[in-house]
Amino acid sequence: MLKLRKSADRGYADHGWLKSYHSFSFADYYDPNFMGWGNLRVINEDRIEPGTGFGKHSHRNMEIISYILSGELAHQDSIGNIKAIPQGDVQRMSAGRGVTHSEFNHAEGHTTHFLQIWIEPNAQDIQPGYEQKTIPVKEKLGILRLVASPTGEQGSVVIHADAKLYAGLFNGDQTADLILNPYRKAYVHLIHGELKVNGQKISSGDALLLEQESQIQITDAKKAEVLVFDLAP
Repeated sequence: MLKLRKSADRGYADHGWLKSYHSFSFADYYDPNFMGWGNLRVINEDRIEPGTGFGKHSHRNMEIISYILSGELAHQDSIGNIKAIPQGDVQRMSAGRGVTHSEFNHAEGHTTHFLQIWIEPNAQDIQPGYEQKTIPVKEKLGILRLVASPTGEQGSVVIHADAKLYAGLFNGDQTADLILNPYRKAYVHLIHGELKVNGQKISSGDALLLEQESQIQITDAKKAEVLVFDLAP
């Protein structure tokens, strides 16, 4: 089963300094039909204006992934991390029993564009943690490159959740196949471009919710960047 979620149907918030599309219910956006998918709870596509950002705020018992599309994100947290997260980096913060952090765009004249992803953890009240890795463009060309997993295999960041996250860049005749357990769920988020997933065409910002599927097949891509989630039922 494939369910198409069009980009234009996402929630949207314009706070002036922040413009955000919500794939699932978040803050003032509420849709009972889109509260999450499996253990995937949030995908926010955020654009932060120069000189602005999220002040100190707290999280608890959530695996939070930032996937930087352009610009740079400045991160500071209560467990001692002060980091710059540039384009191409994947950052994971395990909130566990509680962490406070801030995120800012300090670059003059450049908007920071990134995806904020929340996945429900498989253990509560763990020690908060942080990890950040650069995933070179060449490692995502024409393949689904593992970027987050419970084991850290293939150089992915480690998440304390029953989920895997893949990223890929596809164009022209480049294709990819990912085997799925049909008893699990999967989610495909197209960041930009066009492609087909199991024959279903999707465009920038669109998503597909999958269940009872045994594979994901990517074809017919046009300058596409895509994220694929393998999720708990």
